[in-house]
Amino acid sequence: MKIVFTGGGTGGHFYPIIAVAQKVNQIMDKEKIIGAKLYYFSDDPYDKEMLFENGLIYEEVFAGKMRTYFSIKNFFDIFRMFFGSINAIYKIFSIYPDVVFGKGGYASFPTVLAARILHIPILIHESDSVPGRVNKWAGHFVKKIAISFKDTADYFPKKRVAWTGHPIRTEIENFAPHEEALKYFKLESDLPVILILGGSQGAELINNIILDALPRLVKNFQIIHQIGVNNFKSVSARAKVVLEDKQEKARYFPFAFLNPLAMKMAAGVATIVVSRAGSTIFEIASWGVPSILIPITTTNGDHQRKNAFSYAHTGACNVIEEANMTANILSSEIERIVEDKEIWNNMANSAKAFNKPDAAYKIARELVDIALSHEK
Repeated sequence: MKIVFTGGGTGGHFYPIIAVAQKVNQIMDKEKIIGAKLYYFSDDPYDKEMLFENGLIYEEVFAGKMRTYFSIKNFFDIFRMFFGSINAIYKIFSIYPDVVFGKGGYASFPTVLAARILHIPILIHESDSVPGRVNKWAGHFVKKIAISFKDTADYFPKKRVAWTGHPIRTEIENFAPHEEALKYFKLESDLPVILILGGSQGAELINNIILDALPRLVKNFQIIHQIGVNNFKSVSARAKVVLEDKQEKARYFPFAFLNPLAMKMAAGVATIVVSRAGSTIFEIASWGVPSILIPITTTNGDHQRKNAFSYAHTGACNVIEEANMTANILSSEIERIVEDKEIWNNMANSAKAFNKPDAAYKIARELVDIALSHEK
C-alpha cells in the first residue's frame, strides 16, 4: 500500500497532513498492514524531523506560485510549474501510489495533476470556508472531498463532499489538565489567562497592539504570548521597557514559539485566545475556548476574513478587523468577554459544538480504504 500526501509549503497545509498521516499509521498498526509506504510531495519539506517521525518519505517536486497580482516572478513560475508537473508525473508513475491526498496550495498542483493523468484516486481536503484555486479545480474530478467548514460544500459537487472538520495533530488536540498547566507556566491560579497566537512566524500588527495594551492588561490578566521566531528578540525587549516600572510585569510570558507540549499546556489554562484566522481556528475550537480573531486582510482570496466571520457566525468568537484594531478596542473586548460569565460560557459552548474531533481519523480511514481497494 502506497499513499502520497501533497500540499503547499505552509503550516496550514503541512500540519493537517501530519495529523492524517498519524492516524493512517495508527490504522496500519492496528490492522497489521505491512509493507506500506507514505510519501510527502512538495517543493519544500517544511519540517524534516516531523516527516521522519511520522514515516513520511520526502520527494521534492518543483512548483510555481501563480500570484493574482502582476509580478515578473509569474513568468518564471510558469516554467517551474511546467517542469515540476513533468517531474511529478515521472515520480508518481515510478511509485504508482494507491491514492493521493491533496491538501491544496500551489505546491500540490503538479502532484494532483500527475495523479489525474495517471488515473490514480485522489482525495482532497479544504481548510478554508472558500476553497483555494487548486482545490476548486481538483474538485471537478477527485474521488472524495473533505471540508472543514460546512458552507464550503456549496463550491463542490455535493455527492463527493464530506464535512469532516479539520485534522488536528494528536499531540495538541487535547489540552492539558488545568492544574498541571498552571505549574508548567508557574501561573497565579486566581487570574484569567490570555493566550496570544500570531502563528509560528508571528504577526507584527498583533505584537505591536499587545505591547501598547500590556500596561492595562497585566493589571487583571496573565498573558502567554507567542511572538514568533523572527520578532522575538525585538518584541520581548520592547515589552521589558513597557513593563519596567509595573508591579505586575511577571504576569507577561513571552515565547518565540510554542512547541506541541507548550501549546497543549497553554490551551489548558487559556481563558481567551487572541489569534489570526487560519487553521488555528480549529485548534481553538477543539479546546472549547472563546476567542478574538484578527484576520489578515492581504491573504489570497481574503480567506482569513471569510474564515473568521464563518466561525463568528457560530457564536464561538468575535472578529476585530485590522483597520479597526487598537489597544483600547482589543483590551475592552477581552474584558467584556472574560468578565461576563454568560457571554464566556455561550462562546465556549459554541466552540465545543463547532469542533469535529475525529476529522483526521475519518480522512485517514477513507485513504486506507481507497488504497486497499485500489490494490486489488
